Amino acid sequence: MQRILVVDDEADMRWLLSGILKAEGLEVVTAEDGEIAVERVRKDAPAAIFLDLKLPKLGGMEALAQIKAIDPQVPVIILTAYGDIPTAVQAMRLGAYDYLTKPFHNDGIALTVRRALERQELLAQVESLRNQLREGGSLRELMGSSQEIQKVIEQVKQVAESTFTVLIQGETGTGKELVARAIHHQSARCEKPFIALDCGAIPETLIESELFGYEKGAFTGADRKKEGHFQLAERGSLFLDEIANLPPTTQSKLLRVLQERRVQPLGAKGTVLVDVRIIAASNLPLETAMRAGRFRQDLYYRLNEFTITLPPLRERREDILHLAKRFLAEVGMELKRPVRGISEEATQLLLQHAWPGNARELRNVVRQAVLVSADLIRPEHLGALGAGDPGAPSAGEPGPGLAGLSLRKARERVAVEAEQQAIRQALQATRGNKSEAARLLRTDYKTLHLKMKRYGIQAREFVPSSS
Repeated sequence: MQRILVVDDEADMRWLLSGILKAEGLEVVTAEDGEIAVERVRKDAPAAIFLDLKLPKLGGMEALAQIKAIDPQVPVIILTAYGDIPTAVQAMRLGAYDYLTKPFHNDGIALTVRRALERQELLAQVESLRNQLREGGSLRELMGSSQEIQKVIEQVKQVAESTFTVLIQGETGTGKELVARAIHHQSARCEKPFIALDCGAIPETLIESELFGYEKGAFTGADRKKEGHFQLAERGSLFLDEIANLPPTTQSKLLRVLQERRVQPLGAKGTVLVDVRIIAASNLPLETAMRAGRFRQDLYYRLNEFTITLPPLRERREDILHLAKRFLAEVGMELKRPVRGISEEATQLLLQHAWPGNARELRNVVRQAVLVSADLIRPEHLGALGAGDPGAPSAGEPGPGLAGLSLRKARERVAVEAEQQAIRQALQATRGNKSEAARLLRTDYKTLHLKMKRYGIQAREFVPSSS
């Protein structure tokens, strides 16, 4: 039985609220002033709190602050008179869940507390899922039970306890960060930080300061000292995603750090000793980039102490339904939409799709389907899949004919192909410089980067060969 704390200096109000809440099947404890309320929170760990703002000994606002310091997640419902609404709004800014004005309707009390408790339960479930992801969890649960994934699980076990630098290769959306987190949490460094950096999402002018940090005054705008990702990951693991996007000068400095185990923050006169395990990832084979002259050979061999290659989803189709059901449960809890399953027709569409975006694309499809469906995911809830599109066209290739598509679907497909072409033309004009391409396209760097990842467009394709 969930316990509710009622805090009010009026005995009649405590009695009234207790009766309403007990009728809802809830256990109730009470407090007549702010000091007793804070002690009750420490002792009884209530699931929700009704808190009057006008209290003796310790005022409602002060009590709210102390309660939130003890339990930041507990929902606090403020009780206030009409004239105190601005104060109640201020309390919500400080973390209160909601406020009710006196006199109130009994139904309003019951509805508010139920919503607060349901929200707490939902947040707890979502946080549990997030913790599972953060801590590596069971790769079999997170990725599937196919033979290909079982091989990956065995490789993780083999390398986790070693000191090897690990290179994870696989298409976008295959779960490279999940595998990196699993390696970290099965290693002796599991109690220390796991720090992730997407090397392709940061402009070239900022990547070194993000990696190595900087001293105050190192450059214009450096008004304070900042630790880099190497320092933040001290005695833990640093995950460098899309490492092939590092510019040549940064590749050289990274190689030196890996060899000497020291970093030199920008503007610093000396170096700092670091103890960090490197796990790198790339969505294209680094060996190919090395042979094309876009990635340093010596850095490639330094990173390639142990390589794990993740298979795309189309090569392990027995995992599709496993992942779809997991995403269905996760998104259903997050959106609070209890979808009960996937129809047979929709299942066949999921199994037939090419999944060029792999598990990430599947999650997005399921997420949208949960949002628009009522109780069962059917073909019409699967977007382009339900419209008969068996797989997205390859980047840069013209899509299939538009005959048979609705006007909206046809417009969407043409817009996507036009967007891909514009991005490729801008990268061609700027010789693969994403910052300049973003300016040409009149968009921001982050938006361009995300769209390139969505369409599988690589900036390196447009960098002139050094030969």
